Amino acid sequence: MGEYAVEMIHITKRFPGIIANDDITLRLKKGEIHALLGENGAGKSTLMSVLFGLYQAEEGEIRINGEKAEIKDPNDANALGIGMVHQHFKLVECFSVLDNIILGAEPVRGGFLQKDEARKKVLELSERYHLMVDPDALVENITVGMQQRTEILKMLYRDNDILIFDEPTAVLTVQEIAELMQIMKALVREGKSILFISHKLNEIMEVSDRCTVLRKGKYVGTVETSKTTPEELSAMMVGRNISFKVDKKPAAPGKTILEAKDISVSGGRGKKDAVRNVSFSVKAGEILCIAGIDGNGQKELICGLTGLLPLSGGSIILDGEDISQKSIRERSVLGISHIPEDRHKHGLVLDYSLEDNLVLQRYFEPEFTGKMGMLKRKEIRDYAEKLIGEYDIRSGQGPVSSARAMSGGNQQKAVIAREIDRDPKLLIAVQPTRGVDVGAIEMIHRELVKQRDLGKAILLVSLELDEVMDVPDRILVIYEGESMGEFDPGNVTVEELGLYMTGSRRQEVK
Repeated sequence: MGEYAVEMIHITKRFPGIIANDDITLRLKKGEIHALLGENGAGKSTLMSVLFGLYQAEEGEIRINGEKAEIKDPNDANALGIGMVHQHFKLVECFSVLDNIILGAEPVRGGFLQKDEARKKVLELSERYHLMVDPDALVENITVGMQQRTEILKMLYRDNDILIFDEPTAVLTVQEIAELMQIMKALVREGKSILFISHKLNEIMEVSDRCTVLRKGKYVGTVETSKTTPEELSAMMVGRNISFKVDKKPAAPGKTILEAKDISVSGGRGKKDAVRNVSFSVKAGEILCIAGIDGNGQKELICGLTGLLPLSGGSIILDGEDISQKSIRERSVLGISHIPEDRHKHGLVLDYSLEDNLVLQRYFEPEFTGKMGMLKRKEIRDYAEKLIGEYDIRSGQGPVSSARAMSGGNQQKAVIAREIDRDPKLLIAVQPTRGVDVGAIEMIHRELVKQRDLGKAILLVSLELDEVMDVPDRILVIYEGESMGEFDPGNVTVEELGLYMTGSRRQEVK
């Protein structure tokens, strides 16, 4: 049988205008966690999609447990014991958690669906691996962390032995990430073999046995994780040394740009308000970070500020003007830019071209629309090419690439480029570094600080504790939709913040 669960030998996969995988060889040992590292667009997800049967390579071969395998679709992959958790979930939102887990592998006896049998197996798996889910909840109503657990249970339900995790921690809280690391180690102890794509070097160092690095579609090398460092891995990945420290001088705050006065936002469907009487301000030339454990009202707070949800109380003042009743378009024109948490739902029109996505917030301006209402395609193309160059947005066909065909990290760069280049008064950045590589993280942090120094007001929402401690000038902690206190990142510890983020402590009101 040999020592390898998977061998991908000399794999080449081409798309129009780009070679996504250029003669790559990857070998996964049985019973190991093998990390796959590379910049956004390096070809990691494409390589795993070839293994899972979503794409077919033009050249090369795949061996499973030493035997050559033809994997024409995901059904072939599942038959060979291969399962995959995708970076962007493959769930049917109007189905329940249970129905999503068993979809395509339903237990049937005598022509009848044995749902009780499936439920029992799912509950046993969720308890065994600490992946507690409500099997009857609709996917559209659960958190992204719970959706992630549902995806993992889909693999475990099918008894897959070769598990592919594509950016599995991108949408998880710190606590959920720690739990997932333990789950992955437990799976390996039971004889599973794991391929793990991540941009987070600390996770790779903690959980993987070996790491293969790709750069611009080519194989760079494979190293034993215990014999390398994060600095060496990042240099292999981007071809240069990366700074992990956010370089910034003290803030010089100016006038108040955003003032939120006792704002409340509904939790929806008869629930109590998800945000209750929260007040804060953001000044020109500073970064304020909203910190908290995921699901404590951050999403609803931002939706209230941007107009995606109505306020149930309070008011929003932007540069001296009450915008509480303004539409999303009006708030945007008045100077709010928004980098949303979910780039697919609220950041991009996936079936539009990259160039059209880059002018989504500005297409109606005279620069891009003529007197007769016709779009000025040349001006749009020139503008898109400018942003593509400035922000290093990589895609197979440049400005005419479909947004859907781009890697997640390059989709994120496109959203960030569009929102920053609008020259806003207030930049709202929600999880701006989610799913991007260390080189892009360095660029995004540098750009946020640059915008601060240019006099912009920055409202950052982050679940990454390193980001919470390093990037902002002030931190506002919320718990269950209420403000727990405001802190100077230079005078508070992670442990202290944790007490406020879990509701164990509330700052005294002076």
